[in-house]
Amino acid sequence: MNTTFAGVSRDDLSNPGPGYGNHPARARFRTTLPELVLDGEWSFRWTARVVDAPDDLGGTSVEGWGSIPVPSSYSMPIHGHGTPAYTNVVYPFPVEPPLPPDDNPVGDHRRVFDASSEFQNGALLRFDGIDSAGEVWLNGLQLGTTRGSRLPTEFDVSGILRSVANVLTVRVVQFSAASYIEDQDMWWLPGLFRSVTLLAHPTGSIEDIFVQTAFDEAGGHLSVELDGPVGAKMRIKTLGLDGLIAGQTIAVEHAEPWSAEQPTLYDLEIVTPLETVTIPIGFRTVSVADSTLLLNGRPILLRGVNRHEHHPDFGRVVPYDTVVAELHLMKQHNINAIRTSHYPPHPDVVELADQLGFYLIDECDLETHGFELNEWRENPSNDPAFHDALLDRMRRMVERDKNHPSILFWSLGNEAGHGENLEAMAAWAKDRDPSRLIHYEGDQRSYFVDVYSRMYASHDETAAIGRFEEESLDDPALDAHRRSLPFLLCEYAHAMGNGPGGLTEYQSLFENYPRLAGGFVWEWLEHGIRKSGADANSGYAYGGDFGEPLHDGGFVIDGLVSPNRIPRPGLIDFKKVIEPIRMKLNLEIGLLEIHNLYDFDDLRNLVFDWISESYSGAIFQGVIGRIEVAPRTSLLHPLPPRLLAAVAEGGVVTLSARLASPSPWADAGHEIAWIQSRPAAPLVPVLDGALTECIQRQGSIELGRGIFDRRTGDLLQFAGTEVTGLQVILWRAPTDNDLGVSWNEGQSISEEQRWRESGLDRLVRRTIEVIPGSDALTVTSVIGVAGQDHRARVTMRWSSDGDSLLFEFAFEPEGDWPTTLPRVGVVLTLPDRFENVSWVGFGPGQSYPDTGQGQRWGTFSHAIRDLSVDYVRPQENGSRGGVSRWCLQDATGTSFAVEGVNLQVSSRMWSTEALTAARHSHELVPDGLTHLEIDFAQHGIGTAACGAGPLPAFRLAPGGVRGALRLRSR
Repeated sequence: MNTTFAGVSRDDLSNPGPGYGNHPARARFRTTLPELVLDGEWSFRWTARVVDAPDDLGGTSVEGWGSIPVPSSYSMPIHGHGTPAYTNVVYPFPVEPPLPPDDNPVGDHRRVFDASSEFQNGALLRFDGIDSAGEVWLNGLQLGTTRGSRLPTEFDVSGILRSVANVLTVRVVQFSAASYIEDQDMWWLPGLFRSVTLLAHPTGSIEDIFVQTAFDEAGGHLSVELDGPVGAKMRIKTLGLDGLIAGQTIAVEHAEPWSAEQPTLYDLEIVTPLETVTIPIGFRTVSVADSTLLLNGRPILLRGVNRHEHHPDFGRVVPYDTVVAELHLMKQHNINAIRTSHYPPHPDVVELADQLGFYLIDECDLETHGFELNEWRENPSNDPAFHDALLDRMRRMVERDKNHPSILFWSLGNEAGHGENLEAMAAWAKDRDPSRLIHYEGDQRSYFVDVYSRMYASHDETAAIGRFEEESLDDPALDAHRRSLPFLLCEYAHAMGNGPGGLTEYQSLFENYPRLAGGFVWEWLEHGIRKSGADANSGYAYGGDFGEPLHDGGFVIDGLVSPNRIPRPGLIDFKKVIEPIRMKLNLEIGLLEIHNLYDFDDLRNLVFDWISESYSGAIFQGVIGRIEVAPRTSLLHPLPPRLLAAVAEGGVVTLSARLASPSPWADAGHEIAWIQSRPAAPLVPVLDGALTECIQRQGSIELGRGIFDRRTGDLLQFAGTEVTGLQVILWRAPTDNDLGVSWNEGQSISEEQRWRESGLDRLVRRTIEVIPGSDALTVTSVIGVAGQDHRARVTMRWSSDGDSLLFEFAFEPEGDWPTTLPRVGVVLTLPDRFENVSWVGFGPGQSYPDTGQGQRWGTFSHAIRDLSVDYVRPQENGSRGGVSRWCLQDATGTSFAVEGVNLQVSSRMWSTEALTAARHSHELVPDGLTHLEIDFAQHGIGTAACGAGPLPAFRLAPGGVRGALRLRSR
């Protein structure tokens, strides 16, 4: 029986096919025909369950309704209708396809508008995005339904539209049969979240346009497929072309090719008696040869990110200015490719990619990942009932975006298993548009795709694929086909929290093996949500913060930029790792070695300059000028004598390649790449004068300006400042990567769990002896864990020249340690009056053993409150590496300095224990102390939140650790 839910039938919501009543899919293009954008304030009514929604969609009354902006995601806190919910894989409702649940929120939108006479001879009503199912009524008549949340739907409203008081009603239902194929890793956010537009479309107007271009040694080639009136005139004024004829391929000898480095566009004009359409076109050919990805016959390397569409206040609605700013930010950080994970983006993004220069994987609005938890039973990808819906989604994406040169790949979707429907989608797309490559990571046998794609393959496996040494397929012909394809990592280096590590090693593989076409970091943006009424210090919400009974926690907080698009340290590192210019300073022979890794650019738009800084703070600088280097070649260029003189005087030189003139995405002077000479090794800390003798007092021992506890040997005071320490610390507040289970090391539990089981967060100290001597205080202790027999012997030796304190440290594990160590260091607490810090080492940002590639050696200063990275989920952060001097200062000018060799140092206003316990950044409250943590060894970061843990070289295995430092105070 067909049960009706207030104008929406149960059969309709559970129909696995596409929507109905829709105008045929077609390209999006700009025309001189009128458009009326219907965005703005609409009347709105929310109902918690579709079964309770009123049956009045054909009516006009808005009594009792509120209002909401369109576009909007109506469950966002700023709107307050329902709540967001986050899951990565699992469906938030029972898996019984194609049936949606009865607990199914509904948002009814109503708008009254006038339409001038220009729309009365024919019009289309376009919806660019409705999540997840829409039912559309105009003037009391049902136009049809929408499916495919991130895809456009058009309805022909000719003969229905009137000149005044048109009543448009759109019912948006959160869950439908379509929800089973929209299980992307993101918040479930229903709404009318993209623009609504009325388009004049009279008889005789252009219906569709398909521009196909190519580029080879002979130049450009152009063919235009036109669905419109006979006799349309076509021209490209800037190329002197006029009288072009649809359906014919013509040679365009003087056309410049399009690429991400040189995004040359030409305006193709199509003129009819009714309208003029302008389409920016780019000439380019995408191909594969010798297992290598080619553009215009040249190999290219993708330096990419995965990009979701999210805003911390507006959900799926991302303002245009925000989109422009984030794409500029990508270009400024050397990113040249975007995978539109996991759906077609807002059409503005594709237009901007053409203009600014990005290579796109345009991904279909398809993911069925939750079926994996049920062993892929009833997976829509292989269910004939979903065949038409999946093919419809592929068709609408391709038809919408087919004229954009930035799109190199059509992607069938993401994590949707296997099935005949996917194969049908690939076959249709290849037939409709053979000029682009087909991508789908799930087809790892590469049966119907044109590129071998994986996610989170380890460095070793990626290298093996680059060498054509991957495991063979059982079908020799299919194996040979897959080996003929380029390989890309559509996801790698999971940028969740502190990290990712391993970037340099991945990039080295990409650059050394021609088969490796590059990769896309997961992901660009953290999807945090700002709760309604929250101030700037309250942090962002993630999975579970809205009371969801089923959620995937902080896994949605995994980006190179924060929810409000502030670069994380990982983005700074990524920019350095993927910089398209590699430089080497050969100071002995006075030459600069430049490797141009651009695929098309010859560097003539760059200028090279340098600056030198010494330990003493002396600064020299100069300009080398422009140096032209052909793409993918190298050049030696003489270094200026003044630069060499600065190095001879002990300076560390930073040489930069910068934009010589403004670009559309950055000002002149923007830095593209840099290299530094190595600083001279700092001196091992020693005392300057004669050693002083320990003086024993009642309960304490004095050594120089230090006072120690007689029983434990702990430092209690130095130079009149009350302190606590130095206590051994092995634990760090777990990073998101520490909490992950490495995919590639045979682990079944996370590093964090191993550390906890080994008791590294609950050390117990036993003091063996405190020996004051004539020239030193020696403290020996054993650090162990309750209930376990692995331990470490720690020796601390203190000496003084009456002014400074020299601290010598030795850590020797004993017994069978079952795990790596997070760190080996010491912690010292001081009064919180020490609010500022200056240091010599790497900065200005954080660095760890396998991160921090974007940090430089120098002298830096910060307020302590600014040293921490405000990760959405608090974790280990803010440590600076390669430190030789770390100087805390208070307002009176009193300083407390630590000096050493290659120290890892952090200062915070809260303890590691508090950092470990916090779930959100606003829970971290200064405790009245300055916590100074000094590490002599630290475990790497890796990317095990999704992928591999730290590479072996960066894993801190239990072993002897020694270090030394000097304390000074002024």
